Amino acid sequence: MWSGDCTTTPDELADAVASTALDVLCITDHSTVAGARTLAAEGSLGCRLVIGQEQRAPDGELIGLFLDDRIPPGPRSARECALAIKERGGLVYVPHPFDPLRHRLLSGSLDQLVAEGLVDLIETRNGKTSLEHLNSTAADFAVMHGLAAGAGSDAHVPDAVGAAYVEMPDFADGDAASFLRAVAAGRVIGHHFDPARAWRSRVVPSTSAERG
Repeated sequence: MWSGDCTTTPDELADAVASTALDVLCITDHSTVAGARTLAAEGSLGCRLVIGQEQRAPDGELIGLFLDDRIPPGPRSARECALAIKERGGLVYVPHPFDPLRHRLLSGSLDQLVAEGLVDLIETRNGKTSLEHLNSTAADFAVMHGLAAGAGSDAHVPDAVGAAYVEMPDFADGDAASFLRAVAAGRVIGHHFDPARAWRSRVVPSTSAERG
């Protein structure tokens, strides 16, 4: 509900987590951490929660994980976004890096961030990327550069939650470094999930005053 491209309610998300038996969920709404912080405070999802944010820059999108506060909005570069994530003690996660139908990072920007050591995880399976060779290219890139391989459902509807995930060892709660080590030792699993969505009337509470 807090993300501009989604209307999934907390109750729907809790049901999706229960049905998929996920142990850990990363919530990465666009341009805000307000929803993730609210649900973390309530403890209502029935799983451990990592607070994150997806931020769009002129040269592509990045995700920050383990954030306590919001990455400021504005026409900043992907490099500035990565630095803002690092300043907050977070992990820099590159979503759908080679999918031409998505707002992926420009190749020059991705190479620059990797060269500067500003990337922690590369998404090697995205639930909305339909062509398998694009995920394979991301997996090869992660191996080539010694980066942890991540996976994301990219769930904009409840049914898509859990389409892609990582089976990984346990990690210390709230510890980004421990999480990163666990992901690096994990196994990426998942499939494409982006069927046509039937129109339905939706009325959800407003979050316009909670964009922080």
